[in-house]
Amino acid sequence: MHAAGERRHSMAMLRRRILLDTLTALPALAWARAAPAGLVTADGALHPAWADDVAPGRGVVILMRHATAPGTFDPPGFRLGDCGTQRNLSETGREEARAIGRWFATQGIAVRRVRSSPWCRCMDTASLAFGQSEAWPPLGSPIHLSPQARVSALQALRDALEAATAAGGVEVWVSHMFVQADLTGQHTGSGEGLVLRAASDSAGSAPVVIARLQRHR
Repeated sequence: MHAAGERRHSMAMLRRRILLDTLTALPALAWARAAPAGLVTADGALHPAWADDVAPGRGVVILMRHATAPGTFDPPGFRLGDCGTQRNLSETGREEARAIGRWFATQGIAVRRVRSSPWCRCMDTASLAFGQSEAWPPLGSPIHLSPQARVSALQALRDALEAATAAGGVEVWVSHMFVQADLTGQHTGSGEGLVLRAASDSAGSAPVVIARLQRHR
């Protein structure tokens, strides 16, 4: 009976040890699932074919949506330039932004210019990913604009896309889902992007979406 009791006690201690080890590992497992390993193109290829084909007259703009910022809209009374009044990146979002930068570096993609919406979550995404963030109002959230101002911002984006296409190389614009939708009729998840080129037929035409950049799932 004494030996049987010792075996039961040993088994109980083993089960407790396994449970504690499992619980200790859970935060790490959850973080591993939350942190993206990088970006892929829509067809699953890691190396984007367009990156080898940028040249004078064939530049691209990668219109990124900012990384994960929990919530939907900014709080009432938010102010540009005051991050404490805005919806901001979570720690997961900050790691997503760093992962974007690592992916571009791994792929050897040289970014000629980085522009960003003035909103803090976009500026932070750009800074963490690329080490720079040039605030540009037309990339700001259009939901706060009048209809006329929204049309003007959209035209500024189209003009800049044509200039970037003609200049060659790769520009990155970090913005919002609504800006992606206004400019292209498409949008992405947080921390993902659309690779754009100006249409060659006529000025004012919708941009050509030549690739999608998606986070690993």
